[in-house]
Amino acid sequence: MSKVTLWMAACALALAIAAYARTADSSTFRGEIADSQCAMNVHSLTRSHQEMLKSKSMGGNSTSCALYCIRYLGGNFVLTTRKHVYHLDNQELAQKFVGMDVKINGTLDAKSETIHINKIESEE
Repeated sequence: MSKVTLWMAACALALAIAAYARTADSSTFRGEIADSQCAMNVHSLTRSHQEMLKSKSMGGNSTSCALYCIRYLGGNFVLTTRKHVYHLDNQELAQKFVGMDVKINGTLDAKSETIHINKIESEE
């Protein structure tokens, strides 16, 4: 076997191992794509959009509230569950699902509580 063929085979094997390792640690997370401001009680007592929607100053639904909070109040997209708020590494991808219930496949960095997103799907 030539050195080039051997080198290519080694690279292909390394890539396959890396891809497997990334998906092997993947988990599924379910919740709503929201903004960090509301979800982390920056201006919400219920960790939701309820107070903001009652004031009608930030839109009429969860989506418009989250977009307002991110654009004007410096928030980030997060995944909220009943018991936890997770940061998301891919803000552009999360924005496509803002205000929606989703299923995320990804890996959790427990130290930073950040999900590294592999895939997001709507649950609606």
